Amino acid sequence: MTPIEIEKVQREVDRLANKTVFLHLETTNGAYSAKKVGAYIRNGSIHYSEGRIKGTGPFRVGLKMEHGWVYAEGLTHWEVDEKGRLLLAGHDEEGKLAVACQIGEEAFE
Repeated sequence: MTPIEIEKVQREVDRLANKTVFLHLETTNGAYSAKKVGAYIRNGSIHYSEGRIKGTGPFRVGLKMEHGWVYAEGLTHWEVDEKGRLLLAGHDEEGKLAVACQIGEEAFE
């Protein structure tokens, strides 16, 4: 993974808009609080009409769905895998994974 380049990530978010896609979203301890908290969804099927990446780093991504939003914050790195899936990750000061947000037309294993 490489550090986020906002224009490149925005193009990938736009490429996956207006399609039914699979979502993997996961937080680990430390993503939002020093307390033990977390959230996890794998292969959630969503359809978003608009997506935006914002911030100056770490970044946040919001995906607008018909009846709500998916939102991930604290993102620092990205890549597109061999299946065309957008992989976004946020690492803490120690380099540990704090948040993952992955979007693709193929399910995640």
